[in-house]
Amino acid sequence: MNLYRSTNWYKQLITTLLIILLGFLSCKRIGQEKVLIHTSLGEIELEIYPGLAPLSANNFLSLVDAGTYDGAIFYRVVRMDNQAHNKVKIEVIQGGLFDDSLIDKYTPIEHETTTETGILHTDGVISMARMEPGTASTEFFICIGDQPSLDSGGDRNPDGAGFAAFGKVIRGMDVVRDIQTLPDEEQYLVDPVEIREISRLK
Repeated sequence: MNLYRSTNWYKQLITTLLIILLGFLSCKRIGQEKVLIHTSLGEIELEIYPGLAPLSANNFLSLVDAGTYDGAIFYRVVRMDNQAHNKVKIEVIQGGLFDDSLIDKYTPIEHETTTETGILHTDGVISMARMEPGTASTEFFICIGDQPSLDSGGDRNPDGAGFAAFGKVIRGMDVVRDIQTLPDEEQYLVDPVEIREISRLK
């Protein structure tokens, strides 16, 4: 038995395993970011998944880094009791810049379906609000409960393209639910909830 060749093979195996392990850890680190939404009602902590939803997640993170959401608001709440004219009902809260003159300053991003990303609209998932596919830019919503009708192929929107999910609440769903219960007029909050800041967590 050639001891040198045997030892060399063993070293190559260890080196290969270390490379795989480091690659896995690197993917975990790169593929997930944490952000904190500071609201006037409390904090909402999110995991954002650029590794799974690069277009939507990186767009959101770039807006966070630019301070775009400082002074934004949660302005819309959708509950079972305030969508009488919708055949397919959902439960979400929606936030962002609200004002079209502000939103129009930002370039819309390409629509990223849940089929592409694998991120479904389950309880606590954050997703891009839009009109037609490819019109999302700054506005977002958070799901309360599972909302499969918002996934690709879902029937909330006639186009069936669903919405672009890109992260999930990991702390602060009590704040999300508190916002959802606030008084509204035709889904728009009487007193919007201030988003004081959205910041990345190290």
